[in-house]
Amino acid sequence: MISIGGLTGFWIIALLTLHGADVGETKRNFLNEPDVPFPPACPTAQNLAAICYHGQGRPRYLSSFFPNSWFSHFRRRGTAINRLESWYGLCCSGQVAQESNQILCCAQQAWKQALSQFCMEEYATKTNAFVCCADRGYARWVCFDSELPNPNYDPTPDYIAPPVPEEPGFTFNANAC
Repeated sequence: MISIGGLTGFWIIALLTLHGADVGETKRNFLNEPDVPFPPACPTAQNLAAICYHGQGRPRYLSSFFPNSWFSHFRRRGTAINRLESWYGLCCSGQVAQESNQILCCAQQAWKQALSQFCMEEYATKTNAFVCCADRGYARWVCFDSELPNPNYDPTPDYIAPPVPEEPGFTFNANAC
């Protein structure tokens, strides 16, 4: 005979096991939302090496990552991260900046431009925009650079980013450094 307490314990363990299971490419939280760690940290002298050397170890968000409907705000976040990682690649490759201080300046410009474009896309929808997008100037950048999911740009263990097309639209301004 099975007791109610034993059966309840079984179901709790089963649910916890399924919740923690990796059942495909898309990671989801308890609300079944795609896991898109956002916002990305502002490039600094302390995290620049990780930005440049671990770029292929950080997630990219292909369209197949997201469910077909809803979750458009997560899709915009994923697009912003893909765009930013593409632009970081330009900065770190030596194509647009040669010296380390220029590489950092380039990465910071890419970060601001990618997040500015993200905010424009947020306001182009009829949903509530990401909270930092309401701020202007310096306050916006402080907001985006707080409560970060990955401030050091650590790579995801055993992850290699899939190839994604280079994002157009970024031009490094060396005179702004």
